[in-house]
Amino acid sequence: MAWIVLIISGMFEAVWAVALSKSEGFTRLVPSLVFLAGLTVSMGGLALAMRTLPAGTSYAVWVAIGAVLTIGYSMATGDESISPIKIALLLGLITCVVGLKLAH
Repeated sequence: MAWIVLIISGMFEAVWAVALSKSEGFTRLVPSLVFLAGLTVSMGGLALAMRTLPAGTSYAVWVAIGAVLTIGYSMATGDESISPIKIALLLGLITCVVGLKLAH
């Protein structure tokens, strides 16, 4: 169950990261509220997962999921360029996260 909570909280990390960039320094209300909600769910889930999973593994997986999804969303919306090297590096990051799960 802790792994499911960790994965979901990693997804919410991407939500708050994107919302933060869309909030324009907290000057836009809706993205700022989405940021706060996403941050609360994300951090709460990370804290809950860390009750059972090691802190280092939890944090690495949480950050990696958030980073991959944030970059993937940014590429899909055209906010970030797409390149073969970026895709290869993201796949490498995903492979490392899967490795951490398997090593646990």
